[in-house]
Amino acid sequence: MVSLSALVYRGKLIESKHKALCLVKDVSNKVILSTNNEKSLIYPRSAIKIFQALPFINSKAPNIFNLNEKNIAISCSSHAGETQHMHILNEWINKIEIDKYQLQCGIHNPLNEQSSNKLLLSGNKPTPLHNNCAGKHLGVISGCIANKMDIVNYVNYSHPYQQLIRESIEYFMESKIQSECIGTDGCNLPQYAFPLSSITTSMINLIKKKKTKNKYSNSLNIILSSIKQYPLLIGGSNHFDSEIIHFTKGRIFAKGGAEGVLLFADFSKKIGGVIKILDGNNRALPTIAMQIFLKLEMLLENEKKELKNWTTQKLFNHKKKEIGKITAEIK
Repeated sequence: MVSLSALVYRGKLIESKHKALCLVKDVSNKVILSTNNEKSLIYPRSAIKIFQALPFINSKAPNIFNLNEKNIAISCSSHAGETQHMHILNEWINKIEIDKYQLQCGIHNPLNEQSSNKLLLSGNKPTPLHNNCAGKHLGVISGCIANKMDIVNYVNYSHPYQQLIRESIEYFMESKIQSECIGTDGCNLPQYAFPLSSITTSMINLIKKKKTKNKYSNSLNIILSSIKQYPLLIGGSNHFDSEIIHFTKGRIFAKGGAEGVLLFADFSKKIGGVIKILDGNNRALPTIAMQIFLKLEMLLENEKKELKNWTTQKLFNHKKKEIGKITAEIK
């Protein structure tokens, strides 16, 4: 058992501390690293978008609507609203011939500050496509149309497409969704809580199922190939999960979620895991993840150098003066 914390320094003093839960296993189900919280229930949030996207690929929607690897990658993303993201999303709605306001994910400003400022200065307002989950919703809508399902209430728990998503999630988690573990995500789609043990199993199955013949293997390999090819579409510039995928050339899959969640799978070392920041603060996630990756020797020397800014995150005030840092400790 280990204890994981992110330490936030102002000057030489620790100003704040964030505790984390973690479980890492290998493909033989051996526990590699644990905070001894295997049964703790958490919502994985956007970190499981890859499983929510599998019915979209299985529906053959990419072939029907001439969608490409960029569309597939962004269907698993929490995009930042950068120019590259918006271009792909706008092309997508034209291909499936829907109005952007048919997306039921809600509206928020672009997550990327520069993109948000640019939008404001242009005099335009954000639309559902600026929502970081727009790609996931377009994947669901496209899958519905391909399956000849109504798209009016596609976010409802009872919608037949949501049943397909639940089947995908349960398959990889190797666990049934319990009634008390059903919630609603920030983007309006159903969200499901699982124990850390099941979520880690999903990452192990990500490694195992891509090489075995099953109803998801072909689609899974298509998605992983697309993400490997376009990692910046998963998050965006200066996003930890995008940079992990980019600098490891897809050897490590990583996907973050709201409230301090990160799922990861190392296809080379054949280990996978989950990290959850207890207080939900995402700023603590990269440094803790990096400490775990370093401890488990998951990164090559050149990758350590490329990702060093995440190992110790420098903190700056509004005058761009360095005033502290975020580090992590494993005890």
